[in-house]
Formats: sequence, structure tokens, C-alpha cells
Amino acid sequence: MTMSKSMQAIERKQKPVLVIKLGGSMINHLSESFYKSFCELKKRYQCVVVHGGGPAITALLEDLDIKGEFFEGLRKTTAETLEVVTMTLGGTVSAQVTSAFTKQGVPCVGLKGSDGGLLQARLIDEEKLGFVGEIEGVNGGLIQQILEKDYIPVIAPLATTADGQMVNVNADVAAAAVANALNAEKLLFVTDVPGIMNEDEIIERTTPEEIESMITAGVIYGGMIPKVKSAVNALSEHLHEVLVVSGEQSLVQGDVIKGTTIHQTVKEGVVK
Repeated sequence: MTMSKSMQAIERKQKPVLVIKLGGSMINHLSESFYKSFCELKKRYQCVVVHGGGPAITALLEDLDIKGEFFEGLRKTTAETLEVVTMTLGGTVSAQVTSAFTKQGVPCVGLKGSDGGLLQARLIDEEKLGFVGEIEGVNGGLIQQILEKDYIPVIAPLATTADGQMVNVNADVAAAAVANALNAEKLLFVTDVPGIMNEDEIIERTTPEEIESMITAGVIYGGMIPKVKSAVNALSEHLHEVLVVSGEQSLVQGDVIKGTTIHQTVKEGVVK
């Protein structure tokens, strides 16, 4: 029996949501097996992609001889820098990501978070950071409309304030906000490592408390620290699992997503 369009829409709505955050440094290094496994995940989940673009932004700022500054891990975004950020995230990088997925037969729609009030934000500290925002709201209905058409939303982390000012948003923070707004079942942080490592062994499951201990002990160090902290901060009453996975290999092995799963602590049946 051939499924009607309405039956197909119902089936899609019943799929859980999976949000994938692609780091800017990984966009040009995603493997063929990554894309193939993504197509497999798409059969089981409604997939949403949020991408960064830090390296591309830095490169263009250098070409234009614009000084880049960071404060507490966030890029200070002057009016001049915001033009470059918007051009890069909403233009060059978005086109790269959507083109790569389209070549794999995955229909997608590139969006700036500032489009249609998709991501709403407020300025964090204009004096220290300029036009950098933190998310206050997500237009989940707009994302769902795109998913119902069987397209993958590919979101660039730009947002607008209540008075219409466009702002730059950390991609990890944007991905977490989207995941929570959509009541996503899982959020994947795609990196250049297979997960959180203890020497040569992948740590398959861990908790926020264990991660703090591993940072203190030096098991987690360097660039992995901000990644795992972003993952931990994404956990919420709706989002119970965040995974750190590799973009250089298949995302799945059998029915299991490969990498490190960071999950909420459960005590006496209550998620903490």
C-alpha cells in the first residue's frame, strides 16, 4: 500500500529529534562514512544541523586586516566584525554545508538564525563583547515546518534582539538552545576525535560529575575542556543525553551512535 502524504507527515512527526552541531574546524573534513551514517540516522530521527565557522571567520578577518579579539572564549564582535561574521556564517560556510549534504542526496535548507525570528537573543555585555548574544527564544514552529517537508534545517548561529539588532551567537550555545526548544532526544557535538579519551580508550558513558573529576585529574585537557563543558551545559530536563562524536568516521555502529555519551545523573528515579 502506498503511503499518502498525510501518513508520511505523521510518521515524520513521530520520529524523535536529533540535533547535530558541526564545529567550524570539521566542516571541510567530514568523511564519506559520516555522511552515509547521517543518512541512516535520518531514517530514525528528524535531524537538525547547527554549524559553526570560527576558522573561516578568522581567516577572512586576517585577509581584511581586521583585528580579532576574544573575551572568555567568545569572539568580540564589533560592527565591522559582525559584517564578516554574517557574510561568513550565513554565506560561505552555510553554502559549504548545504552543498555537501545535497551532494549526498540529503535535501536541506540553509538558514540564518536571524531569519524569521528563528533565534532570539539579548546582548551579553556590549561593552566587553560587542554584538554577541545569548539565546532567549527559538522559533521551533518554523523548524518543524521545514522538517515536515522532509528537509534538513542547516542553521547558522546568528540571532536578532528584540529591537532587531543582529548578533553573533556561540554555535554550541545555539545548538543546545535548538535541541531544548525541540525537545530533542539527543544532541551530537561533532569533533575531530572519536569521543572523550582516557589515554587510548574511549570513555563510552559519563556524567557531569565525572567530567569535572576528569578535568581536575588532567584526563580531559586542552581544547576538549570547552567542548565537554558546552555538552554538559546543554543537558536539561528534556535533553538527557549529549554525545561527543567524530566527524572523521561513521556515526553509528549497528543501532548505536559511536562516541561518548554524557548523561544526566539519576538518583532514586529522579533526573538531576
